[in-house]
Amino acid sequence: MRKPLAIVLVLAMVLSFAACSGKKAQTSSSADTNTASGSAQGTQPAGKVTLDNIKIGFVHISDPSDKGYTYNHDLGTKKMQKNLNLRDDQIVNKYNIKEDDSCESALRELAEQGCNIIFATSFGFEDYVLAVAAEYPNIQFCHATGFQAASSGLKNVHNYFGKIYQARYLSGIAAGLKTKTNKLGYVSAQPFAECISGFDSFYLGALSVNPKVTMDVIYTNSWNNPTAESQAAQALIDRGCDVLGQHCDSTATQTTAESKGIWGVGYNSDMIAAAPKAVLTSAVWDWSVYLTYAVKSVVNGETIPADWSQGLAEGVVDVSALNEATVAGGTADAIKKARDKILGGWDVFTGPLYDNNGTEVVKSGETYEDPGSAPKFDKVLKGITVVSQ
Repeated sequence: MRKPLAIVLVLAMVLSFAACSGKKAQTSSSADTNTASGSAQGTQPAGKVTLDNIKIGFVHISDPSDKGYTYNHDLGTKKMQKNLNLRDDQIVNKYNIKEDDSCESALRELAEQGCNIIFATSFGFEDYVLAVAAEYPNIQFCHATGFQAASSGLKNVHNYFGKIYQARYLSGIAAGLKTKTNKLGYVSAQPFAECISGFDSFYLGALSVNPKVTMDVIYTNSWNNPTAESQAAQALIDRGCDVLGQHCDSTATQTTAESKGIWGVGYNSDMIAAAPKAVLTSAVWDWSVYLTYAVKSVVNGETIPADWSQGLAEGVVDVSALNEATVAGGTADAIKKARDKILGGWDVFTGPLYDNNGTEVVKSGETYEDPGSAPKFDKVLKGITVVSQ
């Protein structure tokens, strides 16, 4: 009886040793995953990241249901994916992340999931991007609309934006030709340079074809709040505005305009489908241009610049197709003329330009150019009134 018992004991010891060996192999595999992902606990082997194994993370303030900013950024992701022939499992999206500590958690989760490059797409994410990027020096962090990458001292942090003011100028032409009251309205998210330079350029486009036009602006103090956007739109309509522009994430400004029988110009994505009787055109982005470039840079071992910004000439910004059912006659020709002028080297913030206090902010013959990717022009121009609700 002792011999069978001894055999059983020996077998138990063998099985126990095998189990322990299996656990060690699993731990080693986990460590390799951390090393390949470029976590704080390892370094990414040179030349190991390929289009077949790269993993890409995104942190978004909203989700594609907004049919505006996040929706359009998501379109850019899909186009980038198609350009590079990537699989679905190589892309991880974090949607509806607030501009608070939850952003830091989302970024850290993406890093630990093995992402080689992470895109954070909202302005208020930047401080969290800097904090997490410092812990993961071998992961590239790209932040849209930010301004601190160049001065951060972090080689793995990058800001990206585009010359959206060029597209806004073109879309403003459609508004200036359409208005009957010569009074435009603009629903703006925040009192930041990004938004101010945006409505300035929209107004300058309108003014270029209609010297009688003025514009009222109302801030919602939120990037995506359809209720506040609709309320602001209604307040502008009550003030006599008959064409509404916007710098906010949802389609609420345009649907409110349609419900009141006036017109609008959308932003981020083509908003004609949301309000076909109101929308003239939209100022739109093609984010895939940067996303494709940044991902290819990681794969090729190339440096991504701290600041990246391109515009109309490179196809990063544009206006969507004109709504022939709503635009005024001559709109297409007027936009083409302005487009050709921009592509020929002229730019939107060419002086003389005056703020709404009458102070000259860009001299005659001079052109203001942003020093980095993020807009810095924050002068409310003459003819524009910021309204307090």
